[in-house]
Amino acid sequence: MQDEPLFSASAVSKSYGTHVGCRDVSFDLWPGEVLGIVGESGSGKSTLLNCISGQLDPSEGDVLYRTQDDGMKSTQAMSEPELRKLRRTDWAFVHQNPRDGLRLSVSAGGNVGERLMAVGARHYGDIRRSASEWLERVEISTARIDDRPSTFSGGMQQRLQIARNLVTHPRLIFMDEPTGGLDVSVQARLLDLLRSLVRELGLSAIIVTHDLAVVRLLADRLMVMKDGSVVEQGLTDQVLDDPQHAYTQLLVSSVLMP
Repeated sequence: MQDEPLFSASAVSKSYGTHVGCRDVSFDLWPGEVLGIVGESGSGKSTLLNCISGQLDPSEGDVLYRTQDDGMKSTQAMSEPELRKLRRTDWAFVHQNPRDGLRLSVSAGGNVGERLMAVGARHYGDIRRSASEWLERVEISTARIDDRPSTFSGGMQQRLQIARNLVTHPRLIFMDEPTGGLDVSVQARLLDLLRSLVRELGLSAIIVTHDLAVVRLLADRLMVMKDGSVVEQGLTDQVLDDPQHAYTQLLVSSVLMP
């Protein structure tokens, strides 16, 4: 059914004592849609991402996901086995530092194959073949399939993390600063790859970044956060070309300044 969202956050808040990480954030995400969340460091965007992706428990609010078997269901009402299955199958998470999303002591092919094994794959030949295909898709030579990620460049590690996440064909992928820390030329190559994969696979995605060029290229819709709250949201081009909130105007103008 396309007449209901794939994912829905309702009044999500996270507090640490008197400090507010994010406050009263609500949005829907539709199948095949890419949502960008932007803001400077400390704006609350990463806290929000961690809350909605199950890395953190929100202090208030609810997160709903349209499961394949039971329809819309609160992730907070799911059992731990249900959540683990969700994270192995329908969901994926790409970390800013690829070393947080890879097992450095396992070969490149093993990193991809592990996720397949987590969903029941057992035939070694099939697993290795799928791993090879995905290395090719993320522009890593299959000659490196038995090499460890610790021997890869940062850009290659990030592409390997993407292959590891997408091999099980998730419906929703969370990305935390996926191009952070990479050289500009490497960022551009990775962004082109991400854009083609998102469109080709019909993925829904939620991308947190401080880089407006990233959301301009990837996101259909944009939320701008400041001090834990959403101050502006709308279609990406609309928000970036005609920002209404003073903070968004400042963000956009700081990119345009020489």
